[in-house]
Amino acid sequence: MPGERRRWLMLVVGMLAMTAGSTFQYGLAYLIPAYRDEGLTLEQTGLLVACPTVGVMLTLIAWGAAADRWGERVVLSTGLGIAGLIVLAARWAHDTATLALCLALAGAAGGAVLASGRLILGWFARHERALAMGLRQSAGPMGIALAAATLPALAAGGTGVPLLFLAALFLAAATAAFVFVRDPAAQASSAGSRAPEPPTISPYRAAGLWRIHAASALLIVPQFTITTFALVFLTDARGWTALAAGHLLAGAQVFGALSRLAAGYWSDRTGSRLRPMRIIAVVTGGAMLALAAAAATGSGTAVPLLLFLSVVAVSSNGLSFTAVAEYAGPAWAGRALGIQTTGQNVVTAATPPVVALAIGAASFAPAYAVVAAIPLIAAALVPVAGERAAVEAQTGQRGGVPDDQVTKPRR
Repeated sequence: MPGERRRWLMLVVGMLAMTAGSTFQYGLAYLIPAYRDEGLTLEQTGLLVACPTVGVMLTLIAWGAAADRWGERVVLSTGLGIAGLIVLAARWAHDTATLALCLALAGAAGGAVLASGRLILGWFARHERALAMGLRQSAGPMGIALAAATLPALAAGGTGVPLLFLAALFLAAATAAFVFVRDPAAQASSAGSRAPEPPTISPYRAAGLWRIHAASALLIVPQFTITTFALVFLTDARGWTALAAGHLLAGAQVFGALSRLAAGYWSDRTGSRLRPMRIIAVVTGGAMLALAAAAATGSGTAVPLLLFLSVVAVSSNGLSFTAVAEYAGPAWAGRALGIQTTGQNVVTAATPPVVALAIGAASFAPAYAVVAAIPLIAAALVPVAGERAAVEAQTGQRGGVPDDQVTKPRR
């Protein structure tokens, strides 16, 4: 297969895998009514919805290390395949505890998707890598949209059919990974000799990678504050109907996915991941402050600001993942991406209950004002100054993987 087609096939398979993982991890919330119809309490269904995320957080770093050792073909096909078989078995779970265990184990296996991403580092040159990673990361919202569009309808006759659908999605992605994915081999230099081997010493001896992890985790807070409480704000504070608010926010989610592509394109054109990431963090903090002021005064600008944040606050995700992979280098990218995603998932789980307490105690405006400070702290942490030197140190080449080379597959 020609190199250009092969590269984009790697991306398509990665997007399919990410879509499958996201549909399962976040889609179970759309089965809550069906599970309640089967006799489960709201508390029990809440536990079931949380189980995949708990499983994911327990295995992300291990999957990343496995990807560094054996490559993404093995990791994706194995993890997704096991997840599909476990979800298939969950259809016959006879009690809540067994079902919860199956969902947690499936999340642990499916975590292979979130610890991957090394294919982008190896198959795409630096001038196009952020856009490619943005495309891959946009599959996350696509998975949520797929779950919203399919699972409630499939659950009309019970939860067995939706679980079968999720299992089939996992198994299809596992098959595609096994058949089509080829891990990149070491690059050759322009003179025909092999490029210098990337260093294998830990990139965590320097502060840069830790700062990217910290900044990325902090940027999750405004993102999930808006995602979780936008509907409540529109209905409780602005008097919208839930249906109208839901339609508006669904459209904003689509534009949020597109914003990741725009951020990736911007990053590739400027040759920097972290400078756009810092600008997005500053803009997010300023917009959160403006939203807090609008909420406090009852201004009509609150709704446009809310929509603006629904798009902008999610746009830096692909940039941070690309930066982590480049900072870590080929020998450490899997583990670094696992650590990155683990930190983000921990903050994702903690943000809704903490912000809910703040809103309950002090209303929306003060809570939004406090959240506004967090992306500004993240902006200060982003290590823009050392970006180019850090990437060159890990790749052994100036500017990373040369733009005029196409990676050859590892046989």
